[in-house]
Amino acid sequence: MSALELTAGFIPLVDAAPLVVAREIGFAEEEGLSLSLVRAPSWSMLRDMLVLGQIEAAHMLAPVPVAMALGLGGLSDRIDVLSVLSVNGNVVGVSTALAAQMRAAGHSPSAFNDAGATGRALIGLGRPLRIGVPFPFSMHAELLYYWLGALGYAAPQALDVRTFPPPLMAEAIAADEIDAFCVGEPWGSIAVENGSGELILPTAAIRAFAPEKVLAVRHSWTETEPEITGRLMRAVWKAGRWLGRAENRITAAELLQRPEYLGVSPEVIDRALTGTLVTARHAPEQRVPGFLEFFGGGATFPWKSQGAWIAAQLAARLGLERGAAVNAAKSVFRTDLYRQHLAGTGAEMPGASEKLEGALDAPTAAASGTGKLMLLPDRFFDGTIFDPGASS
Repeated sequence: MSALELTAGFIPLVDAAPLVVAREIGFAEEEGLSLSLVRAPSWSMLRDMLVLGQIEAAHMLAPVPVAMALGLGGLSDRIDVLSVLSVNGNVVGVSTALAAQMRAAGHSPSAFNDAGATGRALIGLGRPLRIGVPFPFSMHAELLYYWLGALGYAAPQALDVRTFPPPLMAEAIAADEIDAFCVGEPWGSIAVENGSGELILPTAAIRAFAPEKVLAVRHSWTETEPEITGRLMRAVWKAGRWLGRAENRITAAELLQRPEYLGVSPEVIDRALTGTLVTARHAPEQRVPGFLEFFGGGATFPWKSQGAWIAAQLAARLGLERGAAVNAAKSVFRTDLYRQHLAGTGAEMPGASEKLEGALDAPTAAASGTGKLMLLPDRFFDGTIFDPGASS
């Protein structure tokens, strides 16, 4: 019997790896799928391709399905989150000129994993900031606003926020179109390689376990194609499990470096996979625990509380009713489909579908079907704990 053809879109980022591995290592084929991958030039175009039915699934920014559920962004279709593809993986960088100003003011590059010290040093320069993000509805934007806002900066009001596709971020800072950026790898490292930027903070230092990309599909498609939905979810989950094994990182980097995927050297890709970043030319490497997680700590489970946090941030900033926004976000994080289609694969099934966000300072055992689920630290840098059931 011939394999069923299925097309998924992606943006050239290291965290697109689960889809690439599902295709190239054969997990899609195991599920009877002939998976084609389409590289999109921008997040807006990828979202539109999914909504318009040009592709069946997408590597998607976690806040996009939430924003669409809240009627934001101009498109009204419902997008469902089937699973989380990756946790963390972004960097904050600045121009080399701005980095020099920070050092001259006394900021030490050794504070790379210290969100408080780095944020205060950036704010302390007392100058306006033009900052690049890949999309208005993104974890990049949400974490930037959260970070700077918690330190007393009027974010986003006082920021000049500009949108650039990830592969163009290094060019934007080289062309002096922005002073700083928050972007997924390898594009922050490319700015370092080009000599146009320096990295000052991994976003994992702002929030230790932030859902970054999700496996997204149209709600109407998963309703009409439940069996194919299950095949796709299992193939991608197996890919995440494969990526979670350290012995596979070299192979993963070699796959991702191909021109049809990222088209950059495997040495640069490996920095994200190992959490060992080069922050500036001639600077020593910086080790970032949990820099990019594909599988450990229940990373693939689409916790409803993760969607709720995004909705609460958007509601507070845009003047939406919080309770309705949180409930809408929870509805598109499909823990029901995760439990249904991944049963029997070995996937850990948490006893609950939502949790306090930011409450864990250390690996912590959680109730699950096997009793072996160990959640990883998820703290916010300022110690805030988000309760998805709270009314305000």
